[in-house]
Amino acid sequence: MSKAAQVPATAATRLLKEKKVPFEMRLYSYVDHGGTSHAARELDIEEHAIVKTLVFEDESKRAFLVLMHGDKEVSLKELARQLGVKTVTPCAPEAATRHTGYQVGGISPFGTRKRLPVYAQRSILELPEICINAGKRGALAALHPKYLRELLDAVPVDAAR
Repeated sequence: MSKAAQVPATAATRLLKEKKVPFEMRLYSYVDHGGTSHAARELDIEEHAIVKTLVFEDESKRAFLVLMHGDKEVSLKELARQLGVKTVTPCAPEAATRHTGYQVGGISPFGTRKRLPVYAQRSILELPEICINAGKRGALAALHPKYLRELLDAVPVDAAR
């Protein structure tokens, strides 16, 4: 099978191609609740370089995305403090799908149903390459993190724990 045939047609991959972003697909067998540790093992890459896309809401129910290292969690208290809001909470899977147009486990920050603010853990932006969901479970796009700023206007935060 050719490389082009392996790239799943998602809103994320269409946007990356349209914007001429160089990326390489990394496909793996998705397992429910396997998380980034499963993907890292399957692809033989460091979990720290896998970036998960998380959907949150503030106390006013405004949705936004947080990009975090696969081996880290988001400190909700620290994130709320940095965003200047009282509280942040993870969205329920149904709400995350409604906001992004993607299934949980396959959420990409690229090509979301509606444009959402994006916050990226600062240290992600310093990596030489990241693997981030390409809009489908079991499909990661390997690319330079500069595209998070260039295409998504990702705002750096320090909320990892």
